[in-house]
Parts: sequence; structure tokens; C-alpha cells
Amino acid sequence: DNWAFLYAQRLALKQELPLHVCFCLVPKFLEATIRHYRFMLRGLQEVAQECAELNISFHLLLGYAKDVLPTFVAEHGVGGLVTDFSPLRLPRQWVEDVRERLPDDVPFAQVDAHNIVPCWVASPKQEYSARTIRGKIHAQLPEFLTEFPPVVRHPHPPSCPAQPIAWEACYSSLQVDHTVKEVEWATPGTTAGMAVLKSFIAERLKSFSTHRNDPNKAALSNLSPWLHFGQVSTQRAILEVQKHRRNYKDSVDAFVEEAVVRRELAENFCYYNENYDSVQGAYDWAQTTLKLHAKDKRPYLYSLQELEQGTTHDPLWNAAQLQMVWEGKMHGFLRMYWAKKILEWTRSPEEALQFAIYLNDRYELDGRDPNGYVGCLWSICGIHDQGWAERPVFGKIRYMNYAGCKRKFDVEQFERRYAPTH
Repeated sequence: DNWAFLYAQRLALKQELPLHVCFCLVPKFLEATIRHYRFMLRGLQEVAQECAELNISFHLLLGYAKDVLPTFVAEHGVGGLVTDFSPLRLPRQWVEDVRERLPDDVPFAQVDAHNIVPCWVASPKQEYSARTIRGKIHAQLPEFLTEFPPVVRHPHPPSCPAQPIAWEACYSSLQVDHTVKEVEWATPGTTAGMAVLKSFIAERLKSFSTHRNDPNKAALSNLSPWLHFGQVSTQRAILEVQKHRRNYKDSVDAFVEEAVVRRELAENFCYYNENYDSVQGAYDWAQTTLKLHAKDKRPYLYSLQELEQGTTHDPLWNAAQLQMVWEGKMHGFLRMYWAKKILEWTRSPEEALQFAIYLNDRYELDGRDPNGYVGCLWSICGIHDQGWAERPVFGKIRYMNYAGCKRKFDVEQFERRYAPTH
């Protein structure tokens, strides 16, 4: 279920050439820890096995793509290169670095395999909100939301087989924090991810539209770790969920809104706004209102360590933070409350955004992702929140409080579940 993979195989079949799949394992990536790397590498072991069964060589190269991939291309006489797409600065720089180092006669193609409507096709500019991109996405779904053709057993074997992968050497090459442990609830790999999708459709989809904003209800898909690491395709998830539209129309529509429209809006924002992880990425009105209130007295001030350990005065915030630390996942409804309180309890909007992104990227299995950056930025900097009453610290940015959450769901039940004595 990967359009870049499918395109690469189609080129290889047309030229009657072997197909090689390479993954370049970098020693560190932003705030990723061993929690993220183990999830990714265990998923890649499944990919390597699938490739072997399909007569496709899988290579795990240690190092940055610019240092190892051009050499691989030269040594194997590779006739063309295909890569996936990410709108984030660092992966885009990796692509540019490889492009500069490739021989002139080796064509290099990029395929947006993790969006349904390719990012640059969905819109040629930064979109203001879901309202402005929704119609553009839906208008193009009939063309792009199609069933995947199969990857076939490759008929052209390589002249020399791929080297066996020393998985333990992969782990020893990493320069990441080993103190953030793996989570128990999420088993890496496509097989496990597809089982989660199946259980969502069978057990939780029916209540998705009515209960998805209640952290105490089992209504979410829980697919984000597998979607983030490419182990399950968003397109596959939508294709499977849409089969149940007749029975659960509201839930299917709500899932498409979140998994397609909102997700691709985040990709659009990161692709067209290079300051997606900075206050400078917010609209002028938001920067202005935050600046006007930058010197406002904060009711509480917490250090990064106090926030990380979930030791604030707010038991709901602490519970949300500890859910993220322990499970690598925070309920979607609480992500906005969590980020807005960080704005309220830190010295400046810049520090708030820095802390929120650090914590999100360090603990969330789906951290270092357009959804995470946009979620943090939009919660703290409002983006399209104009119209809210002026108030201390927040200015015209939307405010959230504990009492408002109590009206939405049983906060005490959630707090008990993630109490520090857990």
C-alpha cells in the first residue's frame, strides 16, 4: 500500500531490471528516543521479510542518505531512484542533499505516498483552515482514493543478493535516549496495525462520531503510530472504513474529516510554511495579540522538568501528560487543553511552543509529525481563532479551562486512571 514502492516496481518491470529497497537509518532524528526507533525498526523487520518473499532486495544502510545512498547507487549500477515525501524541513533537506550528489544520468522521482491527494496537488498554497481545503480535497478524492494495485513477486533478481541485516548493529549505531521505554499496548508492524484497524471497525467505529471527544470512552481508531511510521497506509484505512458507511455514516464521515481533511491540512501547512514549528509561523494577528500579552502575570510558572514529570497543580493536565509518557499517546481532545495550559504556565509563547514540541516529540509515538507541529502551534498561537474575547496571557487566542472540560466528560475518572501512583 505504498505508491512510491508501486511506482518504483513499475519502472523496474518496464526496464526489466531488479528492484532494490533502501532504508537509510540515521543515528538520531529530532527528539526521537529508543521508543520510536524500536517501533520503526521492528516494523522494518517485517518489511525486509516481505521483500525477501517478493524477490526484492531490502537494504538497511547505516548513516545519512547523502553519505550512503549515492555510493549505493554507483556500486549497484542503479538506473533510477524513487523516494517518498515528507513536508518537514529535515527530510526535505535529505532529499535535496541526495539529489545534488546523484550522477546526472540517474533520474530521481519523488512520490507523495502518505497523503491520499498529493500535497502539491491538493493546493498550490498554504490553506487558511479546514474550511478552505475541504472542498479541494473532496473534489479530488474520486481520482486519488482508489484501490492499490498489488506489489508482485519481482521477476528480475539482482545480480548479487542483499547482505543479511545485522539488526543488533542497527541498534548500537543509534545516538538516542534509551530511558523512554517502549509501550506495551502498540505492537509494531503492518500485521499488528491492520489488526488495530480491524478492531476499530468492528468495535469502535460505531461510536466514533458520538464519543471520540470523551477520553474515557473507547471510540478512537488508535492508528496514529502505524500511520506515522508508514506501517499502515491512511488510504488503506479510509478504503476499509468507507465500506461501512451505510451502517455508520456519521462516524465514517467524521473519520474521513480527521484522517484526510485535517491530516492533509497539517501537511499543507508544513509544506508551505517553513516556520511551522515557530511562533513566526502564526498569522500576524496571533503574533500581535501574544506579544501584547507577553508580559502578563502568569498564574503559575513551571519548569520543563515539572511539566515533563506531570507535577503541576492541575490533576487533569498531569494525567494527560502521564498518559503520554506511559503510553506514547494522548487522547486527541486533551491535546489542545494540554498545549494551551503550557502557554498559560510558561514565561513566553516561544518557550511554551518549544516545551510543547519537545514533550510531544519525545514521548508521542506519532511525534515529529506535521499533525503534532500544527497541533502545538495552532493550540498555542490560535491561527484562526479570531473573535475570542480578550483575556490575560492569551489575548484573543481561544482559552480552555478545567471547568470547561468537566462539562465535557468525567475528568475525575480520567485523573484516577493516570494518577502518579499508577
